[in-house]
Amino acid sequence: MSDRGSFDTNVVTLTRFLLEEGRKAKGTGELTTLLNAMCTAVKAISSAVRKAGIAHLYGIAGSTNVTGDQVKKLDILTNDLVINMIKSSFTSCVLVTEEHENAIIVEPDRRGKYVVCFDPLDGSSNIDCLASIGTIFAIYRKCTDSDPSEKDALQPGRNIVAAGYALYGSATMIVLSTGQGVNCFMLDPAIGEFILVDRDVKIKKKGKIYSLNEGYALYFDPAVTEYLQKKKFPEDGSAPYSARYVGSMVSDIHRTIAYGGIFMYPANEKNPKGKLRLLYECNPIAFLIEQAGGIATTGTQRVLDVIPESLHQRLPFVVGSPDDVEEYLSFVKKHKK
Repeated sequence: MSDRGSFDTNVVTLTRFLLEEGRKAKGTGELTTLLNAMCTAVKAISSAVRKAGIAHLYGIAGSTNVTGDQVKKLDILTNDLVINMIKSSFTSCVLVTEEHENAIIVEPDRRGKYVVCFDPLDGSSNIDCLASIGTIFAIYRKCTDSDPSEKDALQPGRNIVAAGYALYGSATMIVLSTGQGVNCFMLDPAIGEFILVDRDVKIKKKGKIYSLNEGYALYFDPAVTEYLQKKKFPEDGSAPYSARYVGSMVSDIHRTIAYGGIFMYPANEKNPKGKLRLLYECNPIAFLIEQAGGIATTGTQRVLDVIPESLHQRLPFVVGSPDDVEEYLSFVKKHKK
């Protein structure tokens, strides 16, 4: 934008970016259509988030979702927005959402070839206090020749064809990868378009920040406790790491990609299988982290190699700068001896 408010014709919008990438890939355009539908849903969610207080969308809806979290009014609205936009794009056959116990099988006359797994509103416990929240999604191709079913969603993350998240913070941003690096697009409210602001983003090899909920410190495994001790009280005379934790994973992950460091939600005594969900939280974020040059691990294996067993399966999750994650894994290995 110039000072006069005229539109800069050289800017790259998300729509233009997707069309160009689709043309390079010589695709059918179906994935481009699906991603544009997600983009429209994100715009609508962003608008709803901005006026949630005025529209009386704060507060609890009076129920819990399938993973035991309290459902907020905004959760229901965002979930419906994403489902309706994807179905209306005629590009998907199976949808998996945090808010539904079973997979949603798209009606035959509206089906396409893609499976979409999504968390419509990550960090919704922070809605009422105006902290940043987000939307996370991963897209796969249908993996069977039979009629669409839950099995089509139970694919390892390495099969992802596109993944991203939207962050509703001081600005609204979409961070997206189609397997050719990570790109960031910021919503320009003046024109209602996402504008490319960072191309081929790479995470730092080593950071200075660790991010996890230390309220669970009493239940941490010894490897986690020792690793954190080293970050707080380094013996080599280096500066200690800073602790940063928002509690909305999208916010914490976005900071980790931007500044480097490590984000951790490991297993502990209270959550021996971890707490984050594999299909619509861990896999899409792991895909983006790896595309940015980082590492995503459960502590014992690469996240994207985990074979899902159920739609809402939980997983230990540690991601970030390669040197930081490798150092953490060295402590895990040490305590396994």
